[in-house]
Amino acid sequence: MKSLAEVFAESLMIDAASVVDSLAYQSIKEWDSVAHMVLVTALEDNFDIMLDADDIVAMSSVAKVREILAKYDVAA
Repeated sequence: MKSLAEVFAESLMIDAASVVDSLAYQSIKEWDSVAHMVLVTALEDNFDIMLDADDIVAMSSVAKVREILAKYDVAA
């Protein structure tokens, strides 16, 4: 299983060092709506979960993704 930073880095095609809690959706050109869905799929596959639509919409930052994953008993 990959770390949350690795999933973000691979999905958004950015350096893992750029994956900090304050990184927000659409704050960088790499995290657009298409990349957001790539990220959702990667999170679901990597952590073996199925995110619901409300959680997908609420994924506004790395910190928020950590919070959402905790609801699925994923420590990220």
